[in-house]
Amino acid sequence: MSRKQIMLFVLASLLFQGAIAQDKLSIDLNEAKQHALQFNKNIQNSALSVQLSQEQLKQTIAAGLPQVDATADYNNALGAEISIQFAEGQPASQIPIDPTSSFNLTVGQLIFSANYWVGVQTAKLYQKLSEKSQTKTERDVLSQVVESYYLVLVSGETLEILQGNVKNLQAIYDKTAPLVEFGMTEKVELDQLSVQLNSLKNAVKSAERQHLMAENMLRLQLGVEADTELELTEELDGLLADDPFEQSLMEGFELTENIDYQLMTAQGEVQEKQVDMQKANYLPTLSSYYSFNHKILKPAFDMAPTHMVGLQMNIPIFSSGERRAKVRAAKIDLETYRNEQALLEDQLAIQYKQLSFNLKSALENFKNQQTNIEVSREVYQNLKQKYEQGMISSLELTSADNNYLKAESDYLQAALELLQAQNQLNTLTGKL
Repeated sequence: MSRKQIMLFVLASLLFQGAIAQDKLSIDLNEAKQHALQFNKNIQNSALSVQLSQEQLKQTIAAGLPQVDATADYNNALGAEISIQFAEGQPASQIPIDPTSSFNLTVGQLIFSANYWVGVQTAKLYQKLSEKSQTKTERDVLSQVVESYYLVLVSGETLEILQGNVKNLQAIYDKTAPLVEFGMTEKVELDQLSVQLNSLKNAVKSAERQHLMAENMLRLQLGVEADTELELTEELDGLLADDPFEQSLMEGFELTENIDYQLMTAQGEVQEKQVDMQKANYLPTLSSYYSFNHKILKPAFDMAPTHMVGLQMNIPIFSSGERRAKVRAAKIDLETYRNEQALLEDQLAIQYKQLSFNLKSALENFKNQQTNIEVSREVYQNLKQKYEQGMISSLELTSADNNYLKAESDYLQAALELLQAQNQLNTLTGKL
């Protein structure tokens, strides 16, 4: 193999390894948040909306800046003549129409327009509103990422527990089968074990589907491809130990930190400007212009001036009540907004109390389930020793195993509800 072929082989191997590495994503919770902020499609679209509002603001500002237009023309009558008869009975004079060409430059400048200044201020508020909308989108996506991350962890642990229970129950079944064969145990006991084993295997399949569904949801929120393998580096116990649940219950709620309230406030500022916009229609508009006209091909008779300046004022006088109705309609919209803002304040205050209550209840339930699972584990281990010593039947052991499995399931469900309650409260208070 030549040196060039060796280099090409090495390069291809590196590229292939890089492609494989990109198909697997190892990520903790904070990295998942940052990844979503960078690659989530909804966040990317909200960023484009901000850029669009910036361009619209530039358009609005440009409307009040000097406007320069230039035109050039050429006219040819194709040999036509003008016939002029100066006195009756005399022959008409024929005057040929010469080709003409001109260049015209016009500069316009808006001097005063209340609508323009209010429009610029409104465009700035719309830009601010789009930025708030982007922040809301980011926080909503981060909340969804956190919740999906928790769900993947819990469904993964549930799957592992079920698989472990299948393994344990299979071992009991395999140990019981010879006893039935030698007549030491009734066959009905083995049949009952078989039914429980099949039910547990079906539960494993269902858990696998739920785990895959949770992973797919997380992939979608992270903005990665559907076939990307996810490896979550966080552990559920670590998240439960690190999260300051009690501290969250003691912290208050600052209304201005809520993104929905910030968005409503920004909308209110826009609504107030709409009233000003309608009032501005009562004021005159003043503009000026300068025109330069240069004849490239001049006609025989030309009275057009080369330079021209002028002022133009538009004065609204009478609109049959249209402007007054528009102002009143804008004021009604503003009053409606203020009522909606007051309603939102009440809703957020009640929602904070409810979410705090949910977190407190979830924390109490989680602590109870921690105690229950420890007791269930001790009972199961004790009965397992007795089963190995032949002191109890396999059905008694499987009954204890089912109780332990239910305790583990209740514990994981309580853990998920606790993390979800904390995430919902953090989302409301803007502490994601």
